[in-house]
Amino acid sequence: MKISARNALKGKVKQVTPGAVNTEVVIEISPGVEIVSIITKSSGESLGIEVGKELYAIIKSTDVMVAVD
Repeated sequence: MKISARNALKGKVKQVTPGAVNTEVVIEISPGVEIVSIITKSSGESLGIEVGKELYAIIKSTDVMVAVD
C-alpha cells in the first residue's frame, strides 16, 4: 500500500459495532491506545473488518485541535 497521508497508524481491530448505515471501528494502535473510526457499513463489509484484523488508521486532516483543563 502506498498513500500520501503522513499519519498512517498500524493497529488491530478491537471492536466492531455495525449500525443500519455506519459501522464504528475501535482500533488499538498500541497497548491501551485506541482510535475510533466511523465508516460506512458497506466499506466495513467490503474491507472484511473484523475483530483481530490488522489495518491502518489513516488520518488526513487540515486542523488539529488542542485543549487543556
